[in-house]
Amino acid sequence: MSTDAPDTVSFGYEDIPAAEKAARVGEVFANVAAKYDIMNDAMSAGMHRLWKDRFVRRVKPQPGEAILDMAGGTGDIAFRLAEAGAEVVVADINQAMLDVGLERAMKRGITDLVWSCQNAESLDYMDRQFDAYTIAFGIRNVTHIDKALAEAHRVLKYGGRFFCLEFSTMTWPGAKEAYDFYSHRIVPQIGKAIAQDEDSYRYLIESIRRFPPMGEFEGMIRAAGFANTRVEPIMGGLVAIHSGWKV
Repeated sequence: MSTDAPDTVSFGYEDIPAAEKAARVGEVFANVAAKYDIMNDAMSAGMHRLWKDRFVRRVKPQPGEAILDMAGGTGDIAFRLAEAGAEVVVADINQAMLDVGLERAMKRGITDLVWSCQNAESLDYMDRQFDAYTIAFGIRNVTHIDKALAEAHRVLKYGGRFFCLEFSTMTWPGAKEAYDFYSHRIVPQIGKAIAQDEDSYRYLIESIRRFPPMGEFEGMIRAAGFANTRVEPIMGGLVAIHSGWKV
């Protein structure tokens, strides 16, 4: 007599029980929170700032719109959205990341953001509450991506839009091999030198490799109920902007 296979998910290149992933990812981000933004600059040579600018331009935030920025942690996306006059809720499962973001906001004199500790798979918000849902470099760390996408769809108003910025799979010939070498060999060493944490950055790179390719992830967004889905590769798919609408 057969039994159901245990619910396992990826944690980097390791497969672990699904019930353990949130805690282990939480530990990673608690470890890296203080140096997160410095490391982003070091790993991407500052390009992450351009990617985020481009991402927010695609979102097209409007004055008075209610936007949920999930996995918004240190506030990079929320600060940009708020500049347009949007009413932004910054949500993250990791309080350490939110604490860093709140401190950054206070230093900038930004006081009109709402900061909330939330699990992307089970949000504490009513149906049809937000005009837009954004998530940048966070969805690959969610235990069950399909549940997070379903929740994004639930909390959006009809006509609301979903935007996701995430690392993906490079398609430029030759560039993929060079990037694989850099990310697997160099990035953990940068993490060791700057954040004194080689293992956490090794996990973050491995999590990128285990994330679904662009077309497959777009299919997951459609399966969650979104229409008019679109993928915009950046730098040959090094990162990609995925979007969809609730209709």
